[in-house]
Amino acid sequence: MSGPLYVPVLPTKPHAAGAFRRLWPDVRAAIGPLWNLPPLPGTPPETVSTVVGTYVGRVSAVSRHGGWIDAPFGEDAQTAALAEALAVYCELGRLRPVTGPERPPQQQAAAVETARRCLRGLGVRVRVSGEWDGGLGHGVKSLLALTGPEMPLDLLLDMDAVLDGRSDAGKEALRALDALVPLAAWRSTALLGGGFPRVTADMLEDGSCEVSRPEWRMWHEVRAAGRAYAPLLGYGDYGVQHSGALAQAPSPLRKGGPPWGVLRYTTDSSYFAVKTLTRGSDRVAVNRAAARRITELPEFRGSAAGQGEDWLSDCANGPLTSSEGVGGPREWLVAGNLQHMTYVVRSLTDS
Repeated sequence: MSGPLYVPVLPTKPHAAGAFRRLWPDVRAAIGPLWNLPPLPGTPPETVSTVVGTYVGRVSAVSRHGGWIDAPFGEDAQTAALAEALAVYCELGRLRPVTGPERPPQQQAAAVETARRCLRGLGVRVRVSGEWDGGLGHGVKSLLALTGPEMPLDLLLDMDAVLDGRSDAGKEALRALDALVPLAAWRSTALLGGGFPRVTADMLEDGSCEVSRPEWRMWHEVRAAGRAYAPLLGYGDYGVQHSGALAQAPSPLRKGGPPWGVLRYTTDSSYFAVKTLTRGSDRVAVNRAAARRITELPEFRGSAAGQGEDWLSDCANGPLTSSEGVGGPREWLVAGNLQHMTYVVRSLTDS
């Protein structure tokens, strides 16, 4: 099995595409992103292609080293139109189609046909949000019957949210992999999970919070189990957003929104989140102080570690008389994903 070093599960939204584009070339070359189209509630089939173009066009342009494109939230009436629209970016770009055992038969057949035409393979995404269900294994067998032995296949085992309360995630991942790995000569196999929680105002009552990285522990637990497939098992996560953020439908442009946001930083064993302000007379002072709280952490890797750290350092040391470089929700997500993806690649390279 061979595949990318790191598989981030990313939305096809401007902040994620912007962060991926700004990564250093060597970091970007080690990454195979799993891009996710957001829900398109009520979008009629005849306009799906246009809407998909606004999302996938931007990520196709930055995914020169490959990756996958998925539409996990498509409505039944949109299935055919989504498959047709996404096929364009698989055939003309370097993205690979994705399907899974619980997808509608029409979507499975379309993804397999696209993979057959584009000759770059098929991503099989198996989602395990709780205990492993053996029925998923039977579903994967049925799906593989459509592909034929000649098609390159990538197994994307998606454990969804892997938070501290899910202590059995490693065990369930092993059960799933033990059942799925023997089913095909997988080109690559990756274990994915979301570890960053949904940050609430209560969590930031003291201005910041620190939470563990259970998805990182899960991957190490599986790797240490001694299975034959373990040394080649790829790592993936949902970056610095909670896994449910992918399912958020696009919102119309409007002013307002919450008066606060979050700066995020990744260390070896934890995520650090600091409260920021989106408006108010003291916004600049509060946000620069938030960046300083991160740059003063013992685990802060310094401005030379990557573009995310560089942005945080500039924000922390900027003048209180100017809001330049303070950013807003989009810039905070870009900076968070930049530091996170760079750090994950460096960690995996050293492990």
